[in-house]
Amino acid sequence: MELALAYPAIKAFMCGSLSGTCSTLLFQPLDLVKTRLQTLQGGVQPSSGRVGMLTVLQSVVRTERLLGLWKGVSPSFVRTIPGVGIYFSTYYSLKQHYFQDGIPGPMEAVLLGAGARGAAAVVMLPVTVVKTRFECGRYSYRSVGGALRSVCQTEGPAALFSGLMATLLRDVPFSGIYVMFYSQTKASLPKEIRLSPSAPLANFCCGILSGVLASLITQPADVVKTHVQVNPGLRTAEAIRYIYTAHGLQGYFRGAVPRSLRRTMMAAMAWTVYEQMMARLGLKS
Repeated sequence: MELALAYPAIKAFMCGSLSGTCSTLLFQPLDLVKTRLQTLQGGVQPSSGRVGMLTVLQSVVRTERLLGLWKGVSPSFVRTIPGVGIYFSTYYSLKQHYFQDGIPGPMEAVLLGAGARGAAAVVMLPVTVVKTRFECGRYSYRSVGGALRSVCQTEGPAALFSGLMATLLRDVPFSGIYVMFYSQTKASLPKEIRLSPSAPLANFCCGILSGVLASLITQPADVVKTHVQVNPGLRTAEAIRYIYTAHGLQGYFRGAVPRSLRRTMMAAMAWTVYEQMMARLGLKS
C-alpha cells in the first residue's frame, strides 16, 4: 500500500521539478530586481514600484550586462528544482491521504497548500539564504557549495537558517491562500471550459488571479525575510523595526511589483505544467 502511494508521489515530484525549472529560468530577472529593490543596492531610491523596477533593470544591465539579470540563477535552480518537487509531492501525498474520495473545501485547501509549502521551505532554507545573498550583489560567492561552506565557516551553521520565521510567515500563508483561491476559482469555471482544449489557459488565468492576491498579502514578510538573510546577525523583530524606521509603512512593500509578477507567473506556470503532466501520466492532481 505504501509503495503504491509512494510511486505516484515520485511522479508528482518529477512533474513539480520540471515545472519549477521552466518557471525559474524565465522569471529569475524579476527575483533579482525584487531583491535589489528591497536592499536598495547601488544607491537606487525608487519613488514608486514601477519606476524603481525600471531603474534597477537599467542599472544591472549597464553595470553587469544582460546576463547579470540571471545572477543567482544557480542557487535558484538548486533551491527550486527539488523545492517545487518536494512541494508538489507533499501536496499530492497529503491530498491523496486525506481527500482521496472528495474535493477539499476552502479551509482544507489552505491547510494542504500551507503544509506542503512549510515542508519545502524548511528543507530548502539554506539554499534560499545563499540565493538571496547571490542576488543582492553584496557577496562574491563563486558557487552554491562554496557559499554554503563560507557561511558555515564565518557565521556558523545556524546562519543557514536565518530568516526562518519570516520565510514561513511569507511562504506558508502565500501557498495556503494561493491554493484556496486557485482551487475555488478553477472549480467555479463552467464545465464546458474545464473540459475544453482551452482548459490549461483558463487554469493559468485562475493562477494569475490567485497569485496576485497571495503576493500582495504576504509582501511585508518577504521584505523582512530579505533583510534578515542579507544582514548577518539581524533578527526578525529588528528587521521589522528597521524597515519601519527607515522607510515607513511603504518600506514593507518595496519590490512588490517584480515579486508579484514573478510569484504570480511562476505559480501559475508551475501549476499549469504540473497538472498537464500529471494528466498525461494518468494521475489526478
